[in-house]
Amino acid sequence: MQLAGDPPADLDQPISQSVKGLGRSLPTLRRLGIDTARQALLNLPFRYDDFSEMRSLAELVDGEKQSARVRVSSIRTEPGFGRRPQRVIAQIEDASGSAEAIWFGRQFVERRIGAGDEIVVSGKVKITGWRAQFSGPEFSPAGRDSLHTARVVPVYRLTGGVTQRRAREIMARVLAGALPLVVDPLRPGERAGLLPLADALQIAHFPTEPAAVADALDRLAFDELLALQLSLVRSRVAREQFRAPALVVDADVVSELVGRLPFRLTDDQAQAISEVVADLSQPMPMRRLLQGDVGSGKTAVAAVALAAAVRAGWQGAFMAPTDLLARQHFASLEPLLRQMGVDAALITASVPARERRGVEAAARGGESAVLIGTHALLSESVEFARLGLAVIDEQHRFGVAQRAALQAKGHGGEPHQLALTATPIPRTLALAFYSDMSISTLRQLPPGRQPTRTEIRDRSAMPKIESFLRSEVNAGRQVFVVVPLIAESASLEAASAEAEVERLTTALPGLRIGLLHGQIAPDIRDRAMARFAARELDIVVATTVVEVGIDIPNASVMLIEDAERFGLAQLHQLRGRVGRGEHRSYCILLSDAGDPLARRRLDTIAESSDGFAIAEADLSMRGAGNLLGTRQAGLPPLRVASLFEPRHLALAERARDLATVLVREDPTLADRPDLRRELDALAVAEEPGSGR
Repeated sequence: MQLAGDPPADLDQPISQSVKGLGRSLPTLRRLGIDTARQALLNLPFRYDDFSEMRSLAELVDGEKQSARVRVSSIRTEPGFGRRPQRVIAQIEDASGSAEAIWFGRQFVERRIGAGDEIVVSGKVKITGWRAQFSGPEFSPAGRDSLHTARVVPVYRLTGGVTQRRAREIMARVLAGALPLVVDPLRPGERAGLLPLADALQIAHFPTEPAAVADALDRLAFDELLALQLSLVRSRVAREQFRAPALVVDADVVSELVGRLPFRLTDDQAQAISEVVADLSQPMPMRRLLQGDVGSGKTAVAAVALAAAVRAGWQGAFMAPTDLLARQHFASLEPLLRQMGVDAALITASVPARERRGVEAAARGGESAVLIGTHALLSESVEFARLGLAVIDEQHRFGVAQRAALQAKGHGGEPHQLALTATPIPRTLALAFYSDMSISTLRQLPPGRQPTRTEIRDRSAMPKIESFLRSEVNAGRQVFVVVPLIAESASLEAASAEAEVERLTTALPGLRIGLLHGQIAPDIRDRAMARFAARELDIVVATTVVEVGIDIPNASVMLIEDAERFGLAQLHQLRGRVGRGEHRSYCILLSDAGDPLARRRLDTIAESSDGFAIAEADLSMRGAGNLLGTRQAGLPPLRVASLFEPRHLALAERARDLATVLVREDPTLADRPDLRRELDALAVAEEPGSGR
C-alpha cells in the first residue's frame, strides 16, 4: 500500500513528527508497536462488532449484538470472592421495560456512569427467563456520536494495559492527522471501481455500515497484490537481462538418455523433459517449477535434466531440505544417473569429514558431475568447476538467501534452476503468484502404482483399528500414525504425539513404536526415520514432519487422528506416504467432527485421489493455507489480501495484468515514484508489534 506524504517520507517519520497533537498517546502507540503513521494506518482492526441495530429493551433478541438507549435506574458494585471477579451491575430502563448490564472487574464503569444518566449500551444480549442482560457492554452518553456504541465498532489487536476504547480513540486521532498525507498511487483508470486509498483507510478503521468494509478491504488488498505482482514482473524482466550458460543438448542425446531409464515415461514426464531441455538451451536462466502429485515421477524428470546438463559439459546440483531426504533422493537418483552414464556424489553434514573433502575436491575439479545434498551444498568449501543446473526440492522450505547462495555458485552466468514441488497448485494461484516462473505439471501416475484405500472412522472404532494395525505389522508391514499436536494442550482437545505413543505402547504391547515431531533435534529425527526405513520400528507416531518426501515402501497404513484439523492438501500429502510399494495400502481418517463442512472436506479426500482436484477443493472450502508462503518466497507479505477469499484471487489476476502493463511501459517505474515507494515499503514493512 502506498501511503506517501508531502514530502513523501512524512508517513515513515516518527509519528510525533508527521501527526501533531498526539501528546500523551505516544507511549500507548509505542506499546502497540506503532512508531510511524504508516504503521498506524496499517494497524487495521481484526474484526468488527455491528452494534448499529438500535432497539427498545422490549425488542432485544437473545444472542444478538445490538444497542439500546436507556436510563440508569441504579448501579452497584459487588466485591469478588474466590475465583469470581468483582462485578459492576447497572439496572437500566426505557419506556418499554427494564434490563441489566453487568461488567466484570471494571471499577471505572461506576466512576463514569451513575443513577439517572442517559446512556447508549451496545453488546451481546442474553435473555434468561423474563429479563434481558448485557454482559460487558460498551457504553457512551446518549445524544453524542461515539466510537464505541450504536455503530459498526472496530476491534483491534491489543497489548497488555491498552483497552479497546483507548485504542479506538487514539486511532481516530491518528486518522484525522494522517489521512491528509495519503497520496493515492493509482490513477482513476487503474482503480477501475475500487475506492480511493484515503477513503478505503477511513472506512477500514471506522466503517459507517457493515457492507462498506468489504469494499474498503478490497482496495487495500489490491494495493498489496499489486506490489506483489510488481515484484514478480520486475523480477521476470530483470532476469531477462541475466546470462546463463546455454546447455544445448541434441534431441538424439535426450532420446538416448531416456532410453537408458529402467521404465517407460508417462506422456506428462516426456513433455516436462522437453520443456526443461528447451529452457536449458537458452542463454537466459531457466526458472521452472515442476509440480506433480505424489508418485508422479518428478525424480525421473530431474534425473534426465541433470544428465542432459552433464552431457552438455556442465555440472548439476540437487538440494533437499533435510539430511534424510537428501539421502533418499541420492538412493533413487544415483542409480538413474548411473544408468545414463553420469557420476553422482552425496554431500550432507552427516557425511564423514574425510569423505566430504574428497567429494568437494571432485566437484572443484569437475570430476563429480552431480552433487546431491542439503544446505551443505551452500558452504564456502563447496565449489563447482562448471555448475549449469540447480534442482531444488520443495523450494518453499528454503529461504531466498539460500536459493541465491546456490545460484551464486555458477560460473559463466547463473545456473539454470528447476524447482520441484509435490503440492499441486490450483490454476488460479499459479496464474496469480507464480507468474515469474514457467510451470510443468505431472498429472499422470506411472503404471503399477496402487491406489490407497481411504476410510473415515470415528474414535469408537479405535479397538478395531488397533487390531488391524497389529495384523498389518504381523504381516511384515509398517504403520504411520499422524496427530495434530506434539504434547497435550489444555486449550485444544486433540490427539498429541507424546500421549499417543504412551497409549499405543499400552494398547499394542510388543510392537516397536517411535516418536517424531518438529521439536526433536533434526539429527535425532533423521536417525528415527532411518530406523523406520530399516524396519527397526513397526509404528511411527508423528506430527506433519512426515508430510513430504519420506519414502518407506514397506509402510502400508496411514492413520490420521483428528483428521478434520488438517487441510485437504496436507491430508493428501500424508496419504501419499503409503502406497509406495507392492503392498495394498490404507489411509484411515479418524474424526469425531460433526461440523458439515469438516465432513464434506473429509469426504473429498476419501472419494478422490487426484491431488489437483483436491487442491482446488481445498482452495474453495478453506483457502490457500500453506500452498503459498510469500515470506519464504521473498515476496512482500500479505496483511490484508486473503487467499481465503475468491474475490481476492480475482484481484490478484487483475493486479498481475496491471503490473505487466506498468513494467512494460516503464521497467524501472521511474515515472511512478509513488508505486516505487509502494513496492519498497511493502517489501520491508512488518506487522505492527511483531517484534521483527
